Amino acid sequence: MCLECIQANQIFPRKPPVLDDEDLQVPYPELHGEYTKYVGRAEDAIIAMSSYRLHIKFKESVVNVPLQLIESVECRDMFQMHITCKDCKVIRCQFSTFEQCQEWLKRLSAAVRPPSQIEELFSFPFHAWCMEKEKEQHGDLCRPGDHVMSRFHNEVERMGFDTLNAWRVSEINNKYKLCSSYPQLLLVPAWIIDKELENVAAFRSWKRIPAVVYRHQSTGAVIARCGQPEVSWWGWRNADDEHLVQSIARACAVDSSSCKGVSNGSFSREYTNGADLSDVDFDSSMTNSSEVETLAIQPRKLLILDARSYAAAVANRAKGGGCECPEYYPNCEVVFMGMANIHSIRKSFQSLRFLCTQMPDPANWLSALESTKWLQHLSLLLKASLLVVNAVDRDHRPVLVHCSDGWDRTPQIVALAKVLLDPYYRTIEGFQVLVETEWLDFGHKFADRCGHGENAEDLNERCPVFLQWLDCVHQLQRQFPCSFEFNEAFLVKLVQHTYSCLFGTFLCNSRKEREDRHIQERTCSVWSLLRAANRSFKNMLYSSHSETVPPFHSNVHLIFNIGHFFRTEML
Repeated sequence: MCLECIQANQIFPRKPPVLDDEDLQVPYPELHGEYTKYVGRAEDAIIAMSSYRLHIKFKESVVNVPLQLIESVECRDMFQMHITCKDCKVIRCQFSTFEQCQEWLKRLSAAVRPPSQIEELFSFPFHAWCMEKEKEQHGDLCRPGDHVMSRFHNEVERMGFDTLNAWRVSEINNKYKLCSSYPQLLLVPAWIIDKELENVAAFRSWKRIPAVVYRHQSTGAVIARCGQPEVSWWGWRNADDEHLVQSIARACAVDSSSCKGVSNGSFSREYTNGADLSDVDFDSSMTNSSEVETLAIQPRKLLILDARSYAAAVANRAKGGGCECPEYYPNCEVVFMGMANIHSIRKSFQSLRFLCTQMPDPANWLSALESTKWLQHLSLLLKASLLVVNAVDRDHRPVLVHCSDGWDRTPQIVALAKVLLDPYYRTIEGFQVLVETEWLDFGHKFADRCGHGENAEDLNERCPVFLQWLDCVHQLQRQFPCSFEFNEAFLVKLVQHTYSCLFGTFLCNSRKEREDRHIQERTCSVWSLLRAANRSFKNMLYSSHSETVPPFHSNVHLIFNIGHFFRTEML
């Protein structure tokens, strides 16, 4: 039988539901490819489970939650099923008998396990059925043009990179032969040859070399990202890595568009020495700076922003990692931000979720919220991003950002700084490009962090890194209500579908894995739902302007909005 002749109902057949009572019926309209497995009764509620969702219809409310959004299920007090979700929701369902509770616990526990094969996720039957029913409801979610294709060259042109003199596009990672978690095209200084990049890859964690991802269109300063250097206890160094890092700053000076900051062959004295960070409460390791540099070809001092604390960076040397030694990187400054690792963030989020399930105590609620440290973590992330913004925008300095491996805290800082710096990323289209480039192309491990990868049972790998970043974006929306084209509902929906597996956008751990699995051809894109034409996600207060937005990052300016997390509507 030819593959073109195989229909969706043959690959993903629908099955009739098991009804606990004969008078029950499916209580919701099913999506394409969705079929209801069980319908039953809870105490004062109708409960149903499909191949995609759990549905509970109470007397005065309805809960709709995708199965992959559920983190754990347990039975409490014999008759109560307690459902904990990955996006901070907690659902309780009371049953009349112990046997009913146990039966539904068994059904749901089996359904929420990580898949043994990726094709078990609902995004695959949904797409297959949608393609056959594309003129009916939800068919527009499969339009092929809505998968965000590579925007690399468009971004290079939009940001004004001088690719004749200062920068070049390297294809050393073609077919992912250098680094499996990086994009295939990389932007590097023009005089850095591919052989040097190979040597640098041997020195950086997971071969994640310093790659330029943003250029400020007025100052010419850039942001680059990478993994930690593999210094180890032996104090290894790499001449090509040192050359590449210094060349990033030199390329900024060579960049033809950066001459806006030059007058009669010399830089303005106001910025030449770089930012004075002495009044900032970060660990800082300063190199010996030379005298005031006056020639235009002289580069500004490059800021190496390490998201970790100095102690954590040194501890990583025992595992073969480490940080840049200032003596080996002339004209560079190393700053340690002290941001928490994924284990601390996961613990903080669990504490936050537990707090939200308790009866509120008005006298102690704020102190209890503070004890979760969630807002403190947001504050530090905003502070790190603001440091990058000030270096690039105010002080005309290039910045290199990394943490340990460069796929968790690094995209948080870089992507948030780009939102603050560039109004394009505050549009719906630009935000989609931002997520695709900084998170998906540069290998944030969505499958492991969200727990929907094949056999992704390791709880230590799970962490709401992307959700935490979206919460920071939400804080910016609150502080600058007219600066974003998209509204809060846009972010809420993005949180939900990061985990839901209705779309294929956030499947797998890297772009290479998604291409190897042909995810784009076999699933729908979340951007088809979150497209600019969808008025329900438009911010009616939006006013386009080209200003950098300077956020307040202190805890007192941050808001915990329960409604941001607790939404249960489908699609």
